[in-house]
Amino acid sequence: MKQPGSSQPIKSMSALIKSLKKSRDFIYFTYTESEQPLYISYFRTLINQDMLHRDVLSYVLERNIESLRQLQSAFPIEQVEISDDIDVITKSILSGHVMIRMEENASSCVLVNICGRKERQISKPDIEYNVIGPQEAFVESIEVNLGLIRRRLPISTLTVKEVTIGELSHTCTAVVYIDGIANEDNVEYLLNKLKEVEIDNVTDSSYLIRMLEDNPNSLFPQSINTERPDRVAAVLAEGKIALFVDGTPYVMTLPTTLVEFFSTLEDYNLPWIMASCFRLLRAFAVLFSILATPLYVAILTYHYEIIPKELLETLIASRSKIPFPPVIEAIFLEGVIELLREAGARLPSKVALTVGIVGGIVIGQASVEASLTSNILIIIVALSALSSFTTPIYKMSNTIRLLRFPFMLAAQMMGLFGIMIFSLFVLTHLLRSKSLGRPYLAPFYPTRFSDWKDSIIRLDMSFLSKRPITAQAQIRERFDVEKVKQKKKKIKEMKKSDFDE
Repeated sequence: MKQPGSSQPIKSMSALIKSLKKSRDFIYFTYTESEQPLYISYFRTLINQDMLHRDVLSYVLERNIESLRQLQSAFPIEQVEISDDIDVITKSILSGHVMIRMEENASSCVLVNICGRKERQISKPDIEYNVIGPQEAFVESIEVNLGLIRRRLPISTLTVKEVTIGELSHTCTAVVYIDGIANEDNVEYLLNKLKEVEIDNVTDSSYLIRMLEDNPNSLFPQSINTERPDRVAAVLAEGKIALFVDGTPYVMTLPTTLVEFFSTLEDYNLPWIMASCFRLLRAFAVLFSILATPLYVAILTYHYEIIPKELLETLIASRSKIPFPPVIEAIFLEGVIELLREAGARLPSKVALTVGIVGGIVIGQASVEASLTSNILIIIVALSALSSFTTPIYKMSNTIRLLRFPFMLAAQMMGLFGIMIFSLFVLTHLLRSKSLGRPYLAPFYPTRFSDWKDSIIRLDMSFLSKRPITAQAQIRERFDVEKVKQKKKKIKEMKKSDFDE
């Protein structure tokens, strides 16, 4: 095995020990307390010291061990194996195993897994917070995250396929799906793309997903990253796929559509009329956030005639002392908002809150008094910023923030016509976009009327008896509609009979 960064491949046990001894946290010693001397090696920063003394050393202290097989059966630990493969031994030691040999120059050894990883406790979601529903979030351990999903989907067909990525990091990734429901072509497509990834280090799932997306240059995210186990379980039940990455408290779900970025799990915990109203509110808020400032620039630059007379007088009075054209004024204020957002995201939470409130008030008031911006534009920009926060998925909110600036430039160049042209450009881009090879604008393009029941609006759960066509699930039926109707009918008859009595 050739270690990354070394010129010579490691072919023998002595060469491996010599290489590992260069690290200060590597321990190599001879255990002479037992009847048979044992040569023990491990990284003290990777193992559990209590388990080493309690479950390893104490069990060989007074035993007459004559072979590796006897040594293997001596420990009350599940993951114990014998190996003479240098690649396997190296990988095991670097993942928290203890190597035990009976002879100093032996090439075979026993590998005991006593990994001592420090894991964060399961806590409440920080970004996808909800009032109604489960209050659990993923952590950095892939084993814990997979356990959270298996607890919600206790079925034998829940399948996990692991792929190791990164020449240096050896990051464990897991493709999770429900066998028999998820489309096999989608699973194979994602597994093949994972195996094609060539990179030395994977630090985060978002870092990896950019290499798996169909169009990595697009501003629009083509997968949903979520910290909620209940959301992942719901997506898997629809026939979609989840991508877990060790060391990341987020899980990627795909294929996805544009509509899914504006829905939350809390929508399914509310009455369908209320949930539909909230979804429509989010859709309107997104359009307002993108188009409000560009419309201000276009109308004040080219289309004064469409402004009502009463409002025109107010606008003229507000802008009478401002020396800049509307586009400079708008870009200045939008830039200030983005600076405050970025500062708030990078500072500690208590300081960020102060910077956001004080900075917004002071800069807004000072810019009006200095005749740099108008009062009306401050209101529009503030409402646009608030509207962008209604997007449940953070990645999509970043896209909305950036889209405003090219729209403003298009409005400055050609007015409302420029906004329309750029809107057509964005729409064309969305029509051509795909997620895991599936249409990004589904169910609107291609038109799938059966999926409109759970898109911009959400109908009652009794109407959602089929899985979305976008996922191309092998089994579309989620439950039998006729059985539901019969049960409802029986319940009504029972209630009626009880009332008559």
